[in-house]
Amino acid sequence: MNLSEQILLIKELFAAGGIVMPPLVLCILLLWYGLGYRFWVMKEPKLMGVRDMLKYYQAHGDKPARNIVARAVKQGLELKRRGVKNLRRHLDAAFYDYEREIGKFSVLVRVVILISPLLGLLGTVMGMIETFDSLATMTLFSQSGGIAGGISQALFTTQMGLTVAIPGLLAHSILNRKQNQIVQDLAQVKDLLCHQTDSHYLTKSNS
Repeated sequence: MNLSEQILLIKELFAAGGIVMPPLVLCILLLWYGLGYRFWVMKEPKLMGVRDMLKYYQAHGDKPARNIVARAVKQGLELKRRGVKNLRRHLDAAFYDYEREIGKFSVLVRVVILISPLLGLLGTVMGMIETFDSLATMTLFSQSGGIAGGISQALFTTQMGLTVAIPGLLAHSILNRKQNQIVQDLAQVKDLLCHQTDSHYLTKSNS
């Protein structure tokens, strides 16, 4: 398919969806940009538990951190090594950037998922209005499409709205579960660093 054919196909899609197609396309771009960013931030898997991670990075502080929790562990161990006062407050401040990073674009994605079916419904209503107008005037074909064009627009925009929302909802749910797990891991790192001595959590890790 050459460029001219692709442009023609895009024009046909916009014509089939009517006035709601530009905002639907914008929703698609925003949705997958937000999901792509969130996936990229949280893509690295956690290969060991928090306790094992604390033990590992205390013994191998020069090893690179491969995910958000590992970076937080290294930063927390450095703060504890320096013997800062009010360690919990410093950890909260240091980990806030991680929590904000993994939550970035979450609200945008949720809003797009909610708006997309409504835009599809709006297109459906507009298509049905055109259909009934054509029936009232007995116009099978008109500049705007007539009865066939109205029904086509009604079905196409509904399909587009659901096509945006359903995959987005599934991906958003998966990423939210991963975000919640990371938040729990960060909270566990804080608790272990603040309430247990090094020898205590190392002993628990070996047991």
